Amino acid sequence: MIFRQLFDADSSTYTYLLADPVSKEAVLIDPVFEQHQRDRALIEELDLTLLATLDTHCHADHVTGAWLMQQAVGSKIGISGRYGDMVSGADYLLDHGDVIKFGDRALEVRATPGHTDGCITYVLDDQTMAFTGDCLLIRGAGRCDFQQGNAHIMYRSITEQIFSLPDDCVIWPAHDYSGRTASSVREEKAYNPRIGGQADENDFVGYMENLGLPHPKKIDIAIPANCVCGRPEDGKMPVIADWGPVRLTYAGVKEIDPQWVAEHLDRLHVVDVRGVDEFNGDLGHIDDAQWLPLPELDDRVSEIPTDQPVVTVCKSGRRSAQATVILKKQGRKEAASLRGGMLSWHQAKLPVVRQ
Repeated sequence: MIFRQLFDADSSTYTYLLADPVSKEAVLIDPVFEQHQRDRALIEELDLTLLATLDTHCHADHVTGAWLMQQAVGSKIGISGRYGDMVSGADYLLDHGDVIKFGDRALEVRATPGHTDGCITYVLDDQTMAFTGDCLLIRGAGRCDFQQGNAHIMYRSITEQIFSLPDDCVIWPAHDYSGRTASSVREEKAYNPRIGGQADENDFVGYMENLGLPHPKKIDIAIPANCVCGRPEDGKMPVIADWGPVRLTYAGVKEIDPQWVAEHLDRLHVVDVRGVDEFNGDLGHIDDAQWLPLPELDDRVSEIPTDQPVVTVCKSGRRSAQATVILKKQGRKEAASLRGGMLSWHQAKLPVVRQ
C-alpha cells in the first residue's frame, strides 16, 4: 500500500494519504485547508485518483481541506453522520460499521465519541493501522471539555473500540505536539498515562476533567468552517497566482506549463538561466528570452524588468526551480519555473530560436 504521513506545523495536525498501488485509488484522512496545494501536488505526482477525504471529527484547531479537494479533483467528503444538522456539504455521513473502499483496500469506520459526538477511528482492513483522530493520542487522549465532550464515553471508546485491536496495530493520531509520529495499541495499553497500565474509568475521568487547557486558538474560525466541510464564505478556490495557471509541486516549487507560456509570451518576461553554450545550443531558446545564468542571478536580479511576471527556464526545470527561490528571496513574488524546461518545450513542438 502507498502510505504517507503529512504534517501541518501550525496546528500540529497529521494528514494521512493511503492508496492502492494497483488501481491508484486513494483516500486522504484529516486534510488541512492551508496544506491543500501540498497534498494535491503529492496526489498528482504519484498519479493517484483521490476518491474521498475523510475527517476523523469536526476539528476545533484547524479548518479541513475537504471542500478544496472536492472542488480540485472531484473527491467525495466523508464525516460522521452523528453530527446531524450541525454539518452540511458532506457526501458520506459515516457511522459505526461502514466501510470505505479504495482499490483492493478498505477502511472500517469505528465510532469513538468522547472528544466530540462524531469522532471516528478508521481501521485498515487487515487491522495493522488505526487512524484515531483526537480520541487516542500518543501517550494522551483528546480533551473532553467542549463540543459535547464526555470522558466516560471516551474511556469506553478507547477500551472497547481501539484497545480491542491487535496489540501490534499501529496508532496514527490526528495530532502530536512533541514530534512523535506513531505508536501502537500495545504501547498505549502499557504506557499511556491517562488510560494505560492499571488505570480504570475513574482514574481516566479524573485525569481528563482536570487538564485545565485553554481553548484552541482557532476554535471560533475552525468549527463554523468545518461545519460546512471547509467551504470558504465566498465559495471560491484560493489561487497560487492571479497572472496565470501556476501550480505548486510537492517540493514547493511554482511551475507553469509550456503551452500556456507559449500562448502568452507577450504578457511574460522569460529568463533563461542555462550556460551560454546551452542557450545557443541544440535546444535553442525561447524568443526574446533574457539570458541570465543561474550562478549570476542572485547578483543581477535588478536587471530583470518588474512590469511582468517572470518565467524561469533551463533544460529540465531543475535549475529554473532554484531560480524562483532566488527571486522570491529578493522579493519577486510573480515568478514560476517552466515545467519540464526546454525539454518539455521541444516535446510540445513549440518554436525556438537558435544562434
